Amino acid sequence: MRSDRNRPFDAVRRAPGAREQASDGWKRETFVLPREAARIKAREILDRFPKAAYLTEVEFWRELEDGRIEFTMRRLPSSD
Repeated sequence: MRSDRNRPFDAVRRAPGAREQASDGWKRETFVLPREAARIKAREILDRFPKAAYLTEVEFWRELEDGRIEFTMRRLPSSD
């Protein structure tokens, strides 16, 4: 059985800068943190870039085998 880390799309997603260079106009940042630190970090980003102005959201998240949380935050780079 293959682990989640060995799936090809995961390797692309983990490549340095791969998520931040998307050409769809969204700013993405991926984090891997312990559960409580992940909650704090997501809340910081949501407070700093409110959904009403930046459409900020948690685009993706999963729990890793070691209990840490990997998540990607997505937002528009600026509000108009």
